[in-house]
Amino acid sequence: MGSQVFTIPNLISFARLLGVPIFLYLFLVARADVAAIVVLAVGGTSDWIDGYIARRLRQVSRLGELLDPLADRLYILATLVAFTVREVVPWQFTAALLARELLLGLSLLVLRRYGYGPPPVHYLGKTATFILLAAFPVLLLASTASATAAGAIGWGLAWWGLVLYWAAGVLYVIQAVDLVRTARGYPPGATR
Repeated sequence: MGSQVFTIPNLISFARLLGVPIFLYLFLVARADVAAIVVLAVGGTSDWIDGYIARRLRQVSRLGELLDPLADRLYILATLVAFTVREVVPWQFTAALLARELLLGLSLLVLRRYGYGPPPVHYLGKTATFILLAAFPVLLLASTASATAAGAIGWGLAWWGLVLYWAAGVLYVIQAVDLVRTARGYPPGATR
């Protein structure tokens, strides 16, 4: 695994990070919803592209492994906050996703206490993120165009993404518990 900084996938991840404040400005300040939809859609699709390019060009790096989930989380959190402010999604949906982030944040603090970094991203987590990032532009489209079909598709994706997001969170917590138990001298999966 390389330690390069300026690789094509990392540049895509940096561009995705820059898209977060652009989206917030377009959605909350300028109220340019169509442009905000475009930024969200590009941010969501580029999530898959950077990983594909990294593997294809053999430009996988530790920085990329950290930037990609950071960009994903920032997109999700920024979108949730903005959507809640503008009442595109109810606060309960936002609270459910934020509670999962809080759980993972606490798990990460415990892992760091034992000298571990974040656990590797797994397929379920990537799938949940992809579904949520696909749901958000559709929900925004539904709120601006009053499109019934877009609303049904957007909420179908959003609820499915929420369930998978929590399932992935549970798997991350299980990984963290196993690492901590190993650090404390217990074999993974063993009971006291």
